[in-house]
Amino acid sequence: MKKTIATLIAGLFATAAFAQAPAPAAKPATATPAAAKVEAKQEKQAAKADVKEAKVEAKETKKEAKADAKHAKAEHKATKVAAK
Repeated sequence: MKKTIATLIAGLFATAAFAQAPAPAAKPATATPAAAKVEAKQEKQAAKADVKEAKVEAKETKKEAKADAKHAKAEHKATKVAAK
């Protein structure tokens, strides 16, 4: 259950990263098809980089959530032992 919640939280962070991406500006008409092809390729590479960055952020968030859960579990266990 905790893994599911951590995954959902990581998904929310990834979604938030995509939602904050700036809207693409209006593009002027390109003069030649070759220029349009080059421009499309650059846009595709930029999109891939954004996706890769979002995946890295999601992994980091997931690791942080896992570490926080582990810390909370250890803290809970310590208080439980101290209560005895």
